Amino acid sequence: MVLKEIIDRALAEECSDIHLTVGTNMAVRKFGTLEILSEGVSPAECEQMIYSVLDPKQVEYVKSGNDLDVGYMYEDGIRIRANIYHQRNNLAASIRLLQHNIPTFDELGLPPVVKNLAELPRGLVLVTGPTGCGKSTTLASIVDYINRNFPKHIMTIEDPIEYIYPHNRAMIHQRELGKDVDSFATALRSALREDPDIILVGEMRDYETISAAIAAAETGHLVLATLHTTSAAQTVERIIDACPLEGQNQMRSQIVNVLKGVITQQLVPLADGTGRIIATEVMVANAAICNLIRENKTIQIPSQIQAGKKEGMHTLNESLVDLVHRYKITREDALSVSNSPSSIENMI
Repeated sequence: MVLKEIIDRALAEECSDIHLTVGTNMAVRKFGTLEILSEGVSPAECEQMIYSVLDPKQVEYVKSGNDLDVGYMYEDGIRIRANIYHQRNNLAASIRLLQHNIPTFDELGLPPVVKNLAELPRGLVLVTGPTGCGKSTTLASIVDYINRNFPKHIMTIEDPIEYIYPHNRAMIHQRELGKDVDSFATALRSALREDPDIILVGEMRDYETISAAIAAAETGHLVLATLHTTSAAQTVERIIDACPLEGQNQMRSQIVNVLKGVITQQLVPLADGTGRIIATEVMVANAAICNLIRENKTIQIPSQIQAGKKEGMHTLNESLVDLVHRYKITREDALSVSNSPSSIENMI
């Protein structure tokens, strides 16, 4: 048995992830639920499956005891993202199956306001949510929309590269950590000298990267990035808290100047068990929102989002209630995903 056979079967069954561990049965994640496969493979077979997506240098790096993130594309165009790691002195891998074609906004179920954010000439647009909620796919959809409609120069900085973009109306350069550049922050500083219109940052994972991304937005670029946060208000707080205490007031001023919008998303199981559907929260950084950020009143942001429906804003709870009322998801799943289940319990 080879890894490609497992991948093809997992894709046919609409799985999102494959887990391989030497000495243990394989597992897949389908519609958000982990399933342990009854069939097993020998330790040697499992190890060979994992090494099959690595080049010789990467194999030696992993054998030296290091973890590794890697993207890999098969000849038929199927692409995966894998994290290779060690546990209990054995090799293991978590493999994310990437969609063959980049989905459109409508196919993902994203709200119309996302199109407006994608067409902005400058500023900072963030896509947030927990691990496995489809942030990378949403960013890829935004880049693909720009690529199909506008003559722009797009620079992406990823760890690893996930989706490969064909040249259409835009010119797209993709840089991978560990291969093309040492760090997000280094690549961002370098990007300012490479004449980009749009810069995509795979993840704003530390203060240095956050600061460089905001600086890029301040210099007139559209910066697209992700954060592991579960609401728009938490996103703003995370950015400010990442900054040293003495610089947090200045960071608030910088955010007010560059932040254009936050798209927060969750994937929720469909009520009929046939897949998952996206629930979103959208914050557009209008004057009222910016004033709350400036005055350190982020706790009031959800109320201001509710008041901003005409600008395309809505809270995650409003999205969940709508999905329940349309019989797309169950009441129980809505409550389990909600940031504030008590506030919607009587509405669904």
